Amino acid sequence: MADIVEHNIQTGKTTTRDYTQAEKDAIADSMPTTEQKWKRIRQDRNQLLKDTDYAALPDSPEMSDAMKTYRQALRDLPTQSDVDNITWPSKP
Repeated sequence: MADIVEHNIQTGKTTTRDYTQAEKDAIADSMPTTEQKWKRIRQDRNQLLKDTDYAALPDSPEMSDAMKTYRQALRDLPTQSDVDNITWPSKP
């Protein structure tokens, strides 16, 4: 983990120090778990699907193939293996 750079505003002096173990633990504890990351991805995906639901209504013109492909790609997002490197589809 990188060093901490501290600036004293009273003296103008800059110092560098290593993270303490307690600081390292606090940082690790604040990071979202893989499960939490997937939950957020699904929430974002669900919102993107809702944003295009109008195209699937019975009184809408026929949905384009590009929109069908986009919506399917959104539904397939949870099949990706790397939660930290999700490839989001582009909306047509």
